[in-house]
Amino acid sequence: MYIIFGDTANQIPDSHTVLELDTVRRPPDNIPVTAYCVIDKIPLQEFPVVENNKQLHSELMQHYRARDWDQCGQAIQTLLGKWNCELDSFYTDLGQRVEQYRSNPPPADWDGTYLKLAHK
Repeated sequence: MYIIFGDTANQIPDSHTVLELDTVRRPPDNIPVTAYCVIDKIPLQEFPVVENNKQLHSELMQHYRARDWDQCGQAIQTLLGKWNCELDSFYTDLGQRVEQYRSNPPPADWDGTYLKLAHK
């Protein structure tokens, strides 16, 4: 799996599986940039359901931005183990965020971006 940022995703041929990950803001400029992953190894048994899994992943990200936490949780549970388990850490992290947002909702102006703090 490869991680790419921003408009670079538009340059990847359609023969590759590209999935949106988080849109992040990094200090000091806080300009949003979207991260994508390029899946390069799909298990043979998953080929018949690749398009369904891509659609479900896309819907997961839409539900996340729409604050539909229940749908997020269901999609995450279905997607765990897919993509040769390469996205499981992303799904787990996103699931933890969803659970935090259930009890402590983001502010009204939240646009689904994730503030990535710089490491010292």
